[in-house]
Amino acid sequence: MNLFGRIRRRKMTSREIAKERLRLVLVQDRFKVPSKFLEDVKEAMLLSVDRYLEVDREGVEINLNRKDKYHVLVASIPIKGIKRKAG
Repeated sequence: MNLFGRIRRRKMTSREIAKERLRLVLVQDRFKVPSKFLEDVKEAMLLSVDRYLEVDREGVEINLNRKDKYHVLVASIPIKGIKRKAG
């Protein structure tokens, strides 16, 4: 078993999904960003990361926080494995 096989995340319950959606709405309201903003950022990041790594898309978490005078984007992307290039 490889290292990435041990880091698998369980599927989210409907309660957890609802809680995550509510959290996203609150973050978007607090930072005055359009409702689709964080989903668009998440998808753009996953498209880039997916070129090199196998990821668990269901376990991805994107947060926009405030630290001191800056906004901080925090991404947690569960990795299943590394993609090998042919050749």
